[in-house]
Order: sequence, then C-alpha cells, then structure tokens
Amino acid sequence: MRSVERIELPFTLQDIKTAIPPHCFESSVVRSLSYFFLDIGIIAGLYALAYTLDSWFFWPFFWVAQGTMFWALFVVGHDCGHRSFSKYKWLNDLVGHLSHSPILVPFHGWRISHRTHHKNTGNIDTDESWYPISESYYNEMPAYMKFLRYQMVLFLYPLYLFKRSPGKEGTHFFPSSPLFKPSEKWDIITSTVCWGAMIALLGFLTYQWGIIWLIKYYLMPYIVFVMWLDLVTYLHHTDPDIPWYRGKDWYFLKGALSTIDHDYGFINNIHHNIGTHVAHHIFLTMPHYHLKTATEAIKPILGEYYHKSEQTIWQAFWRSLKTCHFVPDSGSPVYHQSNK
Repeated sequence: MRSVERIELPFTLQDIKTAIPPHCFESSVVRSLSYFFLDIGIIAGLYALAYTLDSWFFWPFFWVAQGTMFWALFVVGHDCGHRSFSKYKWLNDLVGHLSHSPILVPFHGWRISHRTHHKNTGNIDTDESWYPISESYYNEMPAYMKFLRYQMVLFLYPLYLFKRSPGKEGTHFFPSSPLFKPSEKWDIITSTVCWGAMIALLGFLTYQWGIIWLIKYYLMPYIVFVMWLDLVTYLHHTDPDIPWYRGKDWYFLKGALSTIDHDYGFINNIHHNIGTHVAHHIFLTMPHYHLKTATEAIKPILGEYYHKSEQTIWQAFWRSLKTCHFVPDSGSPVYHQSNK
C-alpha cells in the first residue's frame, strides 16, 4: 500500500516556467497554419489515391492512414481549443471548426469540456475525462457498464460526446447541458449546427453513392480516428504509477503532473507530438511545436515528478487495461488498483 500522506511539491509553477526558453510560449500563425494545411493536403491526397486505385488491397491501408490523419487534424483543432494555435480568437475558432466538424467533433462543446478537464486534472472528484472510479462505485457498476469501460475502451469517444463519463450528466451538443455557462450558449449552438451540417452532408453523399461509399471513404477512417483518440487520451491519464488526489490535497500543479508522456515512434511527428503531454498540462497555451523543447527544459526541475513510460505503446496499454480498474474509496494520493 503506497503512502497517502500529504505531498508538497518542492518547486513552484514559476520555477518551471523560468526554466523554459521564452520563445516556447509564443505561437506563430504561419507555422500553425502550415500544420493545418499539411494535414488537409495529406487527407486530400489519400482520398485521391483511394479513388484512383479503388482496390480492396489498398482500402485497409487507406483506412489506417486516413484515420491517423483525422486524428492529426483533431490535434490541430486541439491547439485551437487551447488558444495556442494563434493569438487571434477568430482564427482559433475558424480553424477549430474546420478541423473538428469534418471528423464529427463539436468544436466549442469539446473545447469547453476539455477546459474543465485541464482545470481539474488529477482531481478524482472534479476531473472531466478518464478519471478513476472508486472501488465501491466499481462494485456497484452493472455488467454492461464494466464491459463498455474496460473492454470497449477504444470506442467510447462518440458515447462520451452524448453522455459524458460515468457519474456525470450532460451532453456536448445542447447549451442547457451542465457543462456550459449561459454566456456560452451561441458557441454551443454554432458547433452543434456545424456538426449537424456534416451529418447532413454525409447523409446526402450516402444517398447519392450508397452505403458502401460511406463505409469505404468515411466510416472506417472515422473508427480508426476514434481508436487513436481514445488510445492516446487513455494512456495520458491511466497508469498504475500516476497519483490521483482528493479535496484539499489537490491543487493545479500537482494535478497537472498526474499525466505521463509516451513515445509513439514515427507517429510522433504525424500526430504533432501530442504524446509529449506533461508540459502541455502545465502550460495549456503552449503551441504543440514547442512542447519537446519545453519538456527537455523542465525535466531537471521536475525530477522524479516527471513521468514518461519506457514501455511500447501496446505494452503500456495492456498493462493499464489489466491493472487500472478503480481507486480506494478514501485517502489522497491514491493509485489505480486491479480488480484481481
């Protein structure tokens, strides 16, 4: 049993910020847009290649490659949601919708719930996504909920958009959801309309070209995208060595350090180094293209409080899937435990 004594960090947020080169906090419109247009260009090229070849030998490769690029495009929109894409709100919102609506993500709805996650990372009671459930809650969960959470973990994101996480209520599509403030009403309506327009477009194209077209050109890449999104976000916050906090034992910096970096090999550059996640949680508005530099700068300050997995992605996923089922009902910090 690990210690549950209160832990005070031996450094401050300012100590960490001082160690980072100042340019890491600056965004470049040209550089940010270059990633957006590069992703769009690759996606268009893959569609052109798939249409030209139209071969069942090529389709599986296309689905994996295109789904991965959908995920990369999501990460661009992720920067827009954090306002790290540029210093211009209108540009962040425009590119955010252009990045997220085609992959059926309601930009503002997601942006606001993701903001809640970042403000409460590592807090068992108030975090928004991939927070652990208590042992007593686990024991009371019906079988279908356990099946979804622990066996269907790579397919949960669409459900989360409509139902949120266990124990929470609301949807990402309606202004009346408890996720949102009254002042955010029109943001939510705008994103929901854009999401609905994409659904309508897919419906029209399916009517024109048939269900097989939908499956080949959109549904299969979308499923791969969802798997990437769930895999990466799950691994960011689900690890037996990552602490979780309750009540007054939690504060922002401690929670921000309750995440873990992962190395995705050649995928790192494709999905814009989103696996470099610890620095991102400490400084939310830092552009993704500065995270690697910032991470190297803060490692000496963080010391043992910096977490990076030394396992392969699939080893880390399997380990967490088999050992991270719930946390104790009381105490702080607490760690994931296995039902066995």
